[in-house]
Amino acid sequence: MAAQRQYAELARQLTALGAVKRGLARIMPAECPTGSAVVLGLLQRHGEMRMSRLAELLAVDMSVTSRHVAHAVERGWLERSPDPADKRSRILRLTPEGHGLLDELAARTTAMFARKLDDWSDDEVGQLSAMLERLRGSFSDCRDRQYDTPPAGSAAAGEASYTRTEDLPART
Repeated sequence: MAAQRQYAELARQLTALGAVKRGLARIMPAECPTGSAVVLGLLQRHGEMRMSRLAELLAVDMSVTSRHVAHAVERGWLERSPDPADKRSRILRLTPEGHGLLDELAARTTAMFARKLDDWSDDEVGQLSAMLERLRGSFSDCRDRQYDTPPAGSAAAGEASYTRTEDLPART
């Protein structure tokens, strides 16, 4: 098992990943904020779905999901249609424009990583990807939001800060 100082260093390194997230945000088209890109990416990965399922996958409140969806619908990236099983509900699906935007975002993301990691071997990039996937899996489903609370009086008590990482669109 890793020593306590290794866990502290891991926490420090993961916190520093904010620089990577900021880099990804900078390459997004101005009309496509990260939240919209995440919504589109989830619909690409999981297929059409109800807004409630999307909110569950995003692990955010329905009002936040609704704002992201409205933004994407206004730009023609998503469409809402009546759910045949429940006419009160709507089914969300990507439009051809949404698929095109995801292709563009994937190309931008790939180009950015190719530039930033040009001195990394293919094996190193693969190892990093595999380890990040394993780390993410260790934290299980984002809907299971039970955070371990440090014991009262421990050095970590009161210092924990919890942030949700977002899925980025991926080329399929």
